[in-house]
Amino acid sequence: MTKYILKRIFYLLLTLLIIASITFFMMKGLPGTPYTNQAKMSPAQLTMMNHKYGFDKPLYVQYFIYMGNLLHGDLGTSFQFNNQPVTQLIGDHIGPSMQLGLQAMIVGTVLGIILGSIAAIRKNSWVDATATIVSILGLSIPSFVLAILLQYYLGYKWQLFPVALWHGFSYSILPTLALAAFPLASIARYMRTEMVDVLHSDYIELAKAKGDTSRQVIIKHAIRNSLIPIITVIGPMAVSIMTGSMVVESIFSIPGIGNQFVQSILTNDYPTIMGLTIFYSVLMVSIILIVDILYGIIDPRIRLGKGGKA
Repeated sequence: MTKYILKRIFYLLLTLLIIASITFFMMKGLPGTPYTNQAKMSPAQLTMMNHKYGFDKPLYVQYFIYMGNLLHGDLGTSFQFNNQPVTQLIGDHIGPSMQLGLQAMIVGTVLGIILGSIAAIRKNSWVDATATIVSILGLSIPSFVLAILLQYYLGYKWQLFPVALWHGFSYSILPTLALAAFPLASIARYMRTEMVDVLHSDYIELAKAKGDTSRQVIIKHAIRNSLIPIITVIGPMAVSIMTGSMVVESIFSIPGIGNQFVQSILTNDYPTIMGLTIFYSVLMVSIILIVDILYGIIDPRIRLGKGGKA
C-alpha cells in the first residue's frame, strides 16, 4: 500500500510541475505588461521596472527563478492588489469562495440524489422525463448565464434576494443556486443510471423475498449502493465548482478568489495568475490523491495492478 501511495504522489507532483510550467510560459505570452501606468512611463522607467522585477532576463532564467521560489513556498507579490503577497491574497479571499462551493455542492448533491432516485423509481414516467430535462438543462446552461437570469428575475425584477455584493447569507443564495445547477444535474444523471441497475440486481430481489417493504429496499439497499460511485465524483466536482465560480463571483461582485483570478488575468498580474492556478491545481490533485487511496483501500486489485487497472 505504501508503494502504491508513493507512486500516486509522484505522478501528482509531476502533474503539478507540468501545470505550473505550461501556465508560466502561456502567461508570459500574454500581450502587455502588469504595469497599470505603463502609458505614463518613459522608456527609461520601463527599463528600470523590468530590471527590478527580472523581466529583462531570458525567459528560461525567469522560469527557474520562479520555480526555485515556489519550492520555498513563495508565490510572489501581486502587482495589482496593493502589492500583497499572493499567499496573503489567497488567504484573505478564500472564505467566500469556499462558502459558495460548499453550499453549491450540498444543495446540488442533496437535490441531485433525490431527483435521480425518484427518476429511477418512476422509470419511463413523466417524472423520469422531467428529471432528464432538468439534467440536460443543468449540464447545458453555463453557470454564468444562469447567474444573470437569477440575478434579473429573482433579484432585480421580483426582489426576493439581493442582486449583488457580499453582506451576509442572503447574498450567497443566488450565486449558490447558479453554481448548484451543474452538480445537481450531474449527480441526478449518475444516480438515476446507477439506481436503475441496482433495482434489477439479485440482492434487491432477495431483500424483497425476505419480506422487506419497498421503502426499506429503496433506502437500505438501492440508494445506499447507488451512492458508492457518486462519492468518487463529488470531490473533483467540488474543486471544479470553485474554479467555475470565477465568472459568477464577478457577476455578483463577490470578493472571492475567483473574482481576483479574473481581475489578475485582465491586468496581467503574473504572480497572482500563477499563484491561483497552482492553488486550484493543488486542490484538484489532492482530491484525486484521496480518491486514489480510497480506491486502493476498497479494491486491492487497483493498487496491485491486476485486472488491467492502475
